[in-house]
Parts: sequence; structure tokens; C-alpha cells
Amino acid sequence: MISKISLNKIACYKNLTVLETDKKVNLVYGLNGTGKSTLSNFLHNQSEVKYKDCSIDGLENHHEILVYNQTFIQDNFFEPENLKGIFTLSKSNKDAETKIANAQKEITKLEAEKIAKSNELETEKTAINQKQETAKNTIWSIKTDYSGGDRVLEFCLKNLMGSKDSLFSHIVSLTKPTAKPAKSIDDLKNDLQSISGDNAQKYTELPLITFAPQYIETEALFNKQIVGNENSTVSQLIKELGNSDWVKSGLEYLPQEPKQENETCPFCQEQTISNTLVENIKNYFDASYEADINSLKTFLEKYTEAIQSIPSQSTFEANPKFETHKKDFEIKYNAFVKVVESNKKLIEDKIKTPSVSVTLTNSAVSLQALNEIIQKINTLVADHNKNIAQTETVKSNIKNTFWEIMRWDYDQTINSFNSDNATSKIRTGSLESSIKDFSKKIDEQNTIISEQQKQTVNIEEAVTNINNGLIDLGITDFKIKKHSENLYKIVRGENEEKIFRSLSEGEKMIISFLYFIELCRGKKEATETGKKKIIVIDDPISSLSHIYVFNVGRLIHSEFLRSDKYEQIFLLTHSLYFFYEMTDTNKERRKEQQKLFRIRKNTTGSAIIEMSYEEIQNDYHSYWFVVKDNQQSPALIANCMRNIIEYFFNFVEKKDLNNVFQKPAMLENRFQAFNRYINRESHSLGQNIFDIKEFDYTDFKDAFALVFKENGYAEHYNKMIK
Repeated sequence: MISKISLNKIACYKNLTVLETDKKVNLVYGLNGTGKSTLSNFLHNQSEVKYKDCSIDGLENHHEILVYNQTFIQDNFFEPENLKGIFTLSKSNKDAETKIANAQKEITKLEAEKIAKSNELETEKTAINQKQETAKNTIWSIKTDYSGGDRVLEFCLKNLMGSKDSLFSHIVSLTKPTAKPAKSIDDLKNDLQSISGDNAQKYTELPLITFAPQYIETEALFNKQIVGNENSTVSQLIKELGNSDWVKSGLEYLPQEPKQENETCPFCQEQTISNTLVENIKNYFDASYEADINSLKTFLEKYTEAIQSIPSQSTFEANPKFETHKKDFEIKYNAFVKVVESNKKLIEDKIKTPSVSVTLTNSAVSLQALNEIIQKINTLVADHNKNIAQTETVKSNIKNTFWEIMRWDYDQTINSFNSDNATSKIRTGSLESSIKDFSKKIDEQNTIISEQQKQTVNIEEAVTNINNGLIDLGITDFKIKKHSENLYKIVRGENEEKIFRSLSEGEKMIISFLYFIELCRGKKEATETGKKKIIVIDDPISSLSHIYVFNVGRLIHSEFLRSDKYEQIFLLTHSLYFFYEMTDTNKERRKEQQKLFRIRKNTTGSAIIEMSYEEIQNDYHSYWFVVKDNQQSPALIANCMRNIIEYFFNFVEKKDLNNVFQKPAMLENRFQAFNRYINRESHSLGQNIFDIKEFDYTDFKDAFALVFKENGYAEHYNKMIK
């Protein structure tokens, strides 16, 4: 006998809760969602990993637990999808029929998937063939562009002009150059023409440009401030003027020999120039000054001569290889000329204003850049001259370069096809492998069908007992009849053609529960082991019409609760009425054999609590109990409030609540969530239904109270809310 059940860290049992018992009959009450199914599923299969923190005390090897719950119905009641109203019973038959049905369904699915994969394979092959054909047509333009007529590079296509396939295969086999080829197709044509016919003559290399007076650009004299004699009597005056060059220029406007003592000043036009002043000014610009000026003039003369000796651009343009580097040459040539012309201008400025320092630009850098271009042209000339003597080698090199250019230019086409082809090969291989796998799996499913057809068993005797049980329950409008091998149907009266097209949850429950009783009685060979049986029944009336609840209750009383055939009984239900019906009214017998429990759930999780017979209340009182507990989940509190209002006003007082929510007291903003929830009308449009996960308990409780008070039932509310 089970003495203790511990549930922990599973579903709503967040913390350890314990059911301890020393009684044969154990009745457990709990609202839907509190954890009854978790308890029955644990007793059904304690070995599952998810129950590792749960345990049972008192269970021994000679005990066998038989559990009736939704899992039992799913395991033992099978209704083929293509045979509505037809079903099979027993776990072995159900398992076999399920496996057969699943196998047939799987075969249909596999065959559809196999066909789909085959179609995908054909589509893939067609697609890659089309892409290859497109690539071939693109590559074929090489043949049309470079062969025929006077196209000089046609020799590069020798043996490749017969078919698109050969040309495509050739270019695809080539390795793409690491960098874009330096030469263009026009270059190759020029190279070939330069060694052919009248063009087969050698060219003269171009001379490098020299510029001898580069040393002048670094002369220190240009940075020197050239001024006159510091010992002159006018030196201090000229310093104060701050412009000796201006004074020197002014001497040119004075007469060589003054005719009178005071000559007119060329600047201020006053008669202030005396013979002595003129002499002193001339003495200021002494021999040293003149020597520096003469040096500057010499530099200018040499620099100018050198500029004039620079070869003109036309000198270089005459060379046949010049065109290749024409643009770069012009840029570098103009840059060099600009530098030296600018330097010349600076020298001229220095002569005009000797006291101002100037810095010339070093022309060596620009000249070197220019000569490098000339050297590149000379390299082409040298290569040309060399090629004249090696025609076949040149043609071979031209051919190799031609295909490097083609491979580079058509890389996008080739690379795109190669990428598509590689992807297609992977996909094709995967599809072919999948098709083989589907064929193999279809064979496996056919084997399953063959094997399972041998495994089904006959339960004729159990069906007879179930029909008798239906009569005992007062159900005479239908019975079970055989449909075919291991399949059964429900018929009305004697009209076997008038079968149920589908079975309701209540009908499934009645039939499966009667079958469960047959298993408990030992009618199935697998249960005839002599073990002591512990019976667990989870909510046997959840889908039943009220007219059957009493009969099922009497059946449970007679078969389980008042029978010595079973070691222990656990009965779980969500209905207080049914819970009350299952309790023994005989106080002494109840005390000896029964123990009552309640499963309570709040925000901290579910807990199993022992309860007394006196605590049993009806459902209406139970809802009030939940509403008063602010630790319960928001959804449960809100739902219980709605059930109380529906029960009290619709069924007890027969009142319409449509107008009460339009009263000013109920229109406060804080009551709007409550109003929407209570008025969602559980059987109306789905868009009005919403899931409450968090709510303001105070607002809902105040609004709940207002419903009663606004309708004149404040006294009833105050009594129930205590």
C-alpha cells in the first residue's frame, strides 16, 4: 500500500508537497489546473526523468498500479481517421492499429515526399542544364568576336571553334589569373602586327632627358638677403625704409650728373636730392652687392638655356611604342616643365628683389618620374626588337595572354556557373540520397504493417461485458458491435447502419472507463499476474452528461470503493458534488477506510492539503474561497468572479446584467479591465476573450463588490466575502 507520495519541481508543484495516507480509499479534490493530472501521470509512470525529484513510499514489487486518466484513453481507445465512428479497444490492439495506421499514413507521406524529391531532382537537373547552356552561349561570343575575316587573333582559337562544348570546357579548365592581365586585346593585336609583314622592323630607343643646372636649385644665394654697404651714411635710413630694392630701383630715375644742388626726387617729386645724397646711395650698393646680382643673372642664363634644350614632346611621339604610355608621359612631362619654369620665375624675381629670400623646387624628382615613363617605352621597344627575332615565341605568348584575358573577362560567367554547378551537385546528390532513403523507409513501413497485422488480439469477451455495463449505467440507446477484425462501432438499437459518425468525449469516456474496469478485474491476460492492484482514477466524469454522473459514481462505489479486490484506491476529481458523492456517509466506516485531500494552487505553486468531511462545500462556495485568497493566480481569481456572477444572477436570481455595467459607479477607468473580462461572454466572439496574467486585485475586488451592491445584494456579498 502506498503510504506517501512526494511531488516536487514538476509542473505546478514548484515546491515539495506530500500526500500521506494509511487508508485504502483516498479522495482528492482540486479545481482544473491545480495538478491532478500531474499526480495521476506520475503514478502511471514514475520512471520518467521529469519525475526525478518525486517519490513514492510503500510501493513494493508485488504491487501493480492501474491508472485511468487521459493518457489511458489515448493509449487504449483508437479511432482511425478514415473510419469515423469506428474504433478499437485494448492497448495491444490500439498500439497495433495505431502503428498500422501510422505506417500507412507514413507511407502516403513518404511516397508524396519521394515524388516531390524526384520532381525537385528533375527540376534541378533542368535548371543546371539551362544555366550551363546560357554560360556556353555567353562563352561562344569569344569565337564570334575573334575568328573569321581579318581577325588577326583567330590563331588563338585553333581546334576550339568546332563546338560550344569544346570552347566552354577549355576556358572552364583555365585558372583565373591572380591579377588583371597588363595587356589588352588591342595590345596583343599591336604586338602581333608589329612582328608581321611590313611592320617587322626594329625601333630606336628614346633618349632619357637630362637637366644639367639642377645644382643651381640648391644654391644658398637664393636664401640670402642681398643688401648694400652697412657702413654707408644712408644705410640706417634704408634700413628704416625697409626696402633697399625700392631704393635701388629709384636710382634709375635720377640723372647721372645732377645739374643743380637739389634735384627733384623721383618718388615724392620734391627738390630734395643733392649730389652728396646720390653719391652716398650709390656707395651703399657696393661691389659685393653687384657681385651677388651678377651671380643671380648667370644662374638665370644657364637655367634658361637648359630649359630651352629640353626636347619637345613631339620628339618622343614619333616612336611607335609611345602611344602606350602617352597619357602618363604627358602628365609627367608637363609636371617637370612646370617645375623648371616656376624655378626660372623665382630666379627672375630674386634678381628684381634681391633682399627677398626664395626657395627653388628640386626638379630631380619630377625629372626622374618622367624618365621612368621613357624607360617603360624603351622596355616596349626592346621587347619589340627582341620579338622580331623570335616570332613563334611571341605568338605563343600572345596566345597565352589572350586566354588569360578571356579567363579574366569571362570570370563572372564561369564563376557563377561553377558556383551554381557545385551547389547543384550537392543538391542533386542530396536529393538522390533522399529518394533512396524514402524508398528504404517505405519498405520499412510495409514491413511494420505486415508485422503488426500479426500482433492484434481479440477482445470479444470484454466488449460483451462493456455492453452489459452500458445497460447497468442506464445507457440503452446505443451499444458496441463488431465492425471488422479488431474494429468496433457504436450502433443505435438494431439498426446497424445508423452508426455514430464520430464519438463524443463523453462516449469515449464511458466506453474506455468500462474497458478499464475489465482490465482491473483481470480480463486481460497481461494483468493476470496475481499482483495486488492499486487503482488510480483521475476525473472520470469530466466529459459526462449530468444524467450519467450518478450512475458512474454508483459503479465506482460498487466496483472499487466497497470491494476487497483492490489494495488501494486514489480517486481525483474537480467536482465538489462528485467528491461529496464518493465520500462514505457512514462516519465510522469513513474514518476507518477513507482519507480526504484538497489540492490548492496559488502563486507559490500547488500543495496537497488534508481536509475533513465537514470542509466539503458546493462549487459556488468554492469559488468564493478562491476569490478571497489574493495569493491565487490572477486568471483563476478573475474566472471564479465571473463564474460566481453568472451562477448567482443568471441561475439563482434570473437577472440580466447588461445594464449594471453602464451605471456611473462601474464606469471608472480602474474598473474597465474587470468590465471587459466579465462581459467577454465566454460563449461569444473569440476576439473578446483575453488572457489575464497580471491584474490589480484591489480594483477587481472593488468592482466585484459593486456588481452586488448596485443590484441590491450587498448583504449577500458581505456574508460570502467574510
